[in-house]
Amino acid sequence: MANAAPIFAFEVRSVIELILLVFALIIQGVALVHAVTQRSDAFPAIGTLPKGGWIAILAVCLVLTLLGFGPISLFGLIGIAAALIYLLDVRVGLRDLSDGKGFW
Repeated sequence: MANAAPIFAFEVRSVIELILLVFALIIQGVALVHAVTQRSDAFPAIGTLPKGGWIAILAVCLVLTLLGFGPISLFGLIGIAAALIYLLDVRVGLRDLSDGKGFW
């Protein structure tokens, strides 16, 4: 009975890491696909990195996450942060620019 708790704890940790990995891959994949499908002249118009820069950052982060560094490693956390910055800041700016309801 004394050995049951540590084995169960490792199984719970592996399930949580798998859920975080799937979450990270989905977030990074969505951000990369969105960046690829946008017009390249819209990125400088909102005052952010060029399209190629965002694609390079997001692609490298996605590859490093896929290679097994995982979402809990330093590269995984940087990848999640880059994808969230793109989705929550750049994507919103691109959407506001394209439909003409920008904040400027």
